[in-house]
Amino acid sequence: MQQAGSYRWRIVALLFIATTINYIDRQVLSFTMIDDDFRRQMLGLAPGAILTQEMQDAFKIEYGKVDAAFKTAYALGFLIVGWLIDRIGTKRGFSIGIIIWSIAGIMTSFVNSFAGLRVMRALLGFGESANFPASIKSIAEWFPRKERALANGLFNAGTNVGVILTALSIPYLTLHYGWRPAFAITGALGILLLIGWWFIYDRPDTSTKVSAAELVHIRQDGDVESSVKVPWLKLLTYRQTWAFVVGKFMTDPIWWFYLSWLPDFFNSNEALDQKLDLKNIGIPFLVIYIVSDVGSVFFGWLSSQFLKWGWSLNRARKTTLAICAVCVMPIFLASTTNNIYLAVALLALATSAHQGWSANMYTFASDMFPKKVVASVTGIGGMAGAVAGILFAYYAGIIRVTFGYLPLFLIAATTYSVAFLLIHLLVPKLQSVKIDEEPAEVPV
Repeated sequence: MQQAGSYRWRIVALLFIATTINYIDRQVLSFTMIDDDFRRQMLGLAPGAILTQEMQDAFKIEYGKVDAAFKTAYALGFLIVGWLIDRIGTKRGFSIGIIIWSIAGIMTSFVNSFAGLRVMRALLGFGESANFPASIKSIAEWFPRKERALANGLFNAGTNVGVILTALSIPYLTLHYGWRPAFAITGALGILLLIGWWFIYDRPDTSTKVSAAELVHIRQDGDVESSVKVPWLKLLTYRQTWAFVVGKFMTDPIWWFYLSWLPDFFNSNEALDQKLDLKNIGIPFLVIYIVSDVGSVFFGWLSSQFLKWGWSLNRARKTTLAICAVCVMPIFLASTTNNIYLAVALLALATSAHQGWSANMYTFASDMFPKKVVASVTGIGGMAGAVAGILFAYYAGIIRVTFGYLPLFLIAATTYSVAFLLIHLLVPKLQSVKIDEEPAEVPV
């Protein structure tokens, strides 16, 4: 029997690079926010002015609002761009997103106030919303179901690599050249990505790089693409859509909380016996997000391995989600320990489990819906996650200043278990939606 080719794994590599650059552009602000010159500029203070505690607290509250602006645009973008990608195709739809977020990243280097920063971060959020609908739809187009969780875990590992590269490079750039070049240089990476994406990506049935054997392998599930257009609102009548929405709504804000606030956690958390600044903050992030990468790939592999062992789709996906939810629970201890090494270990475990959770949640859209609506369903779930992220981001600064990190980490510790129970209640058994048939009863 002829062996299937491996070009589909090159597509995963391309999506991995895209996700890495996406997260580099997203994470630059999380590190420049602890630079005193950046803080003075955004607060409208003179160079060298003393930053009082009152000013520091005011900065954190305003930063929470900037983060909320990013997520507001991200939410709207998910909905709009997910629909657009299903209409004009993955290649063109993702290209538009890359152009928008790259322009926003470069233009951030010219802002002089919180008002300008909010505008640029909103534009960045709208453009970056294309990454996951495009990537998940690409995986659905290029992989059979039994390989999708692993493929999703691999490309999703780019989120962690993006954070690692940002943690290693942005403090250096900021300390030696200032915060403005940091935004300009990282924003320009998207231009290189756009060129690579346009010349490498295509659908498997039109790509000249795919062998006949690999095309048979990709199509082994027997999915038949329908030309019938599906009204967007119809997707909301399926329990499967709501299960995906719940999973994203409840857990996406936790991941964004880590991305936005961990630099401040290591820089100013009262409980820690050591405080980190731009000179030494890179190592903890290197450890945390390398372990997170392992979690993304391992839990994606584990779910796929369960399927290879003959487990049902329902049992394989939910068992993996349950394991991830348990692994997150000890995270609340990170906010109370004074040992920085223990805090790093707990955060690494939690972020690793989150990435494993995400890798399996991303398969929900392609597990339960036909390829023609995967980006739209992903967009709906992504919008839900972003809306929750908006609320969490807006109040995170206030909670941090008023009560410290413990309440925020308690929320992180319990959210996944609650989300798992709600998903199981909505869809006791994961099964494919017959999109052209009458939907099941809408959940109340």
